[in-house]
Amino acid sequence: MTEAGGAPSETSIPASDEEWRKKLSPRQYQVARKAGTERAFSGEYWSTKEAGTYNCIGCGVPLFSSEQKYDSGTGWPSFYDAVDGAPIEEHSDHSYGMVRTEVVCSRCKCHLGHLFPDGPRPTGLRYCINSASLDLERDKP
Repeated sequence: MTEAGGAPSETSIPASDEEWRKKLSPRQYQVARKAGTERAFSGEYWSTKEAGTYNCIGCGVPLFSSEQKYDSGTGWPSFYDAVDGAPIEEHSDHSYGMVRTEVVCSRCKCHLGHLFPDGPRPTGLRYCINSASLDLERDKP
């Protein structure tokens, strides 16, 4: 997902449901396009400590940095902030008898996860994000 020189590249956004199904794995499709969730401690990145940028699985835009990732103990990748300019929008989510804040990529409308007000300083936020919605672009050594 990088262009020459290591800059993140944004990929084209599928126009139809059929194109999304071809682009994404069944798990990614269920999470990113149908607002599903992974089981706790099952996602690829929940315990990853490698340095890099977490990009949207749908369009490749940078969303989160490993520098803002922390172990929340929840079993999902957790970040206390998004990268500057990340195209993240928030929606009220009343599913499963709870009131939560859903976060989606505003560029391609992929479901990312949820935002909670119980994170660490300096923001006090916890972006609880599904690994299936992310693609880690590892920093070069």
